[in-house]
Amino acid sequence: MASTSAEVLALLRAGGRPASVDALASLPASELFGSVIEPLADSFDPALIPAYVDLFARLLERVAPSFSAAALVERYSALRASRPSLEPSRVVVLSRVTLGADVAITSTFLKAAMMRWPAASVVFAGPAKNFELFAGEPRVSFLEVRYGRGATLEERVRAGMELAPFLTDVSTLVLDPDSRLSQLGVLPLADVSRTLFFESRGVGGASDSLVGLARGFVAEALGVDAAPWIAPPSPEWVPRADVAVSFGVGENPAKRVSDSFEFYLVQGLLDRGLSVLLDSGAPGTAEAERAARLESSCQGALFIWQGSFAPFAAAIGRSRLYVGYDSAGQHVAAACGVPRITVFNGHSGETFAARWRPDGAGFSRVLFPGEGLMERVWRAVKEVVG
Repeated sequence: MASTSAEVLALLRAGGRPASVDALASLPASELFGSVIEPLADSFDPALIPAYVDLFARLLERVAPSFSAAALVERYSALRASRPSLEPSRVVVLSRVTLGADVAITSTFLKAAMMRWPAASVVFAGPAKNFELFAGEPRVSFLEVRYGRGATLEERVRAGMELAPFLTDVSTLVLDPDSRLSQLGVLPLADVSRTLFFESRGVGGASDSLVGLARGFVAEALGVDAAPWIAPPSPEWVPRADVAVSFGVGENPAKRVSDSFEFYLVQGLLDRGLSVLLDSGAPGTAEAERAARLESSCQGALFIWQGSFAPFAAAIGRSRLYVGYDSAGQHVAAACGVPRITVFNGHSGETFAARWRPDGAGFSRVLFPGEGLMERVWRAVKEVVG
């Protein structure tokens, strides 16, 4: 029997099945999700979807004995084909939990709901910091779900189960854009007949973006042409700058290039006479420490943003250019039509990079580390600002 998370992942990719999930269920959630669950999803391989569904259904049965793994697998089969026909009075759109995914994917579902059902109330269910990106739209109300990415498996499952009672009304339709709140559709939150589920891992070719696939799905399922958008607060006290920069990488340090790359990028922008607004990330994090070092070592019109992400997103929308790693900022720039340069590092493959590229109107360059990276960045910058 596979005894480590790496062995379990290799077994699943080879078409095998762990005899038991007890050892997996006892792993720290960071290892279970980071080394097994998320790699299965991030492969965007339709052939691995049954393995994911079977594994997570068994995990749910293990941590919540009221569930039957076999029944969950059967329900998932019905869910992926469901096309609800009701005319809802309330539409609840589930958050994808991460900021970037909520901009790139969830926002399209919110817009589609508003367009398809103009008289219905539209609700964003997810973390408060994510809702701030849409708080300026009066038609979208908020249902808070506290889903901690550092939480245990049991706590993550409980977050979804605590949401379920709010979705029982027969006139409520749930739009699930492959949300982690539903554990990508395996955790039952609402009746299948009232759930429209976007199985984002099982569609598209190697070069398709998730933005394009989500837009295609809502066009097919709901008959509307919706696209990513944001409506954050726009406080005038957020510094205006020519270039918005974020070196945020979430919980994946492999996405970074290096300290020296970040310094020469920021200083190079400043040397070109451009003002720069740099997001410092959450206080006390390694990203905040690096931002502080850049503030002390760089010379020029460098402003450091220390605050929540939504006001920074508003600042991205007012900038001439956005530069950063594969993170939420690139999707905000794409949604706003702001020229953007994205450096992809530490990705799991070409399909992953294609899925998560910042797909939207305006200039976009996706660059990969390697020889001449800095020179390629400056060529792209020159195309935008001269």
